[in-house]
Amino acid sequence: MADVIRLLLVDDDALVRAGLSMMLDGTGDIVVVAEAGDGREAIAAVDAHAPDVVLMDLQMPHVDGITATRRLRERPGAPEVIVLTTFDTDEHIVHALRAGASGFLLKDTPPAQIADAVARVATGGPMLSPGVMRRLMDRTVAQAGAYERARAALAALTPREHEVAVAIARGRSNAEIGAELLMSVTTVKSHVSSILTKLALDNRTQVALLAHDADLV
Repeated sequence: MADVIRLLLVDDDALVRAGLSMMLDGTGDIVVVAEAGDGREAIAAVDAHAPDVVLMDLQMPHVDGITATRRLRERPGAPEVIVLTTFDTDEHIVHALRAGASGFLLKDTPPAQIADAVARVATGGPMLSPGVMRRLMDRTVAQAGAYERARAALAALTPREHEVAVAIARGRSNAEIGAELLMSVTTVKSHVSSILTKLALDNRTQVALLAHDADLV
């Protein structure tokens, strides 16, 4: 029994928990030590049962899966967390991984793959479903492309215009920019106009977004 993985199931749907328990508890390598209906119960269950791995839903009452994952992973000796959900938007994936999840699977993942994921993360390895991995790769490529394009566009600015663009991205008004950069408001307006022309943009918000894409703020 020393090699058996202790698993906590967290989902607000009792039928989902029952199905997962039936599938995973019979593998021989995994024992479901507890179930929880939301993130708040999950934290209490971790304290009571010391699981090795938590299979965590995202959308739950009281405390959602992202918050529960973050709170658990901040603790010393925290269990590994695999998010198992029907939601696969970029936002959900990135937030879950940033919160400390070691895996992200969709609920239509075959039972054998879920069991394999539990075994992998129990030994410290990450586990993402193929679809999620592709989404992350596409997101990374898109972000890299946006970063390069933004950097290339901003290279057309003078050093002073560059400073003004960064100040715009930080939400500064013309008067605040003038005070920070020691120039008159009229000069700031002139720089802003030049920035918009050079970058072929329509407004300050677009300048701010470009500066964010270039990772300047």
